[in-house]
Amino acid sequence: MADILITCINKPDRNSRHEHITHLGNANGKSSRADVIAWIENKTHTFHTTVNGKTAYIGVVTPTQGAKYLRTYADNEWNDNLLALPECP
Repeated sequence: MADILITCINKPDRNSRHEHITHLGNANGKSSRADVIAWIENKTHTFHTTVNGKTAYIGVVTPTQGAKYLRTYADNEWNDNLLALPECP
């Protein structure tokens, strides 16, 4: 299982907290949110990001209504570290 560092995201509207991230990436390219969710759920890969020198792992959140989405998990808390990442090219 590969552990992949995520360094950028794409989101249709960076100012909206209700828009889902569409792609996650790094210097090697980017993948769709759906692919990343499938790889996490199938335990094919793990994903993480680093903010202020701290590693935060990316997990899948399954709400009671609506689509699954991705969030980071660090220090026993879900947080929004992904939204702090720059836009992928």
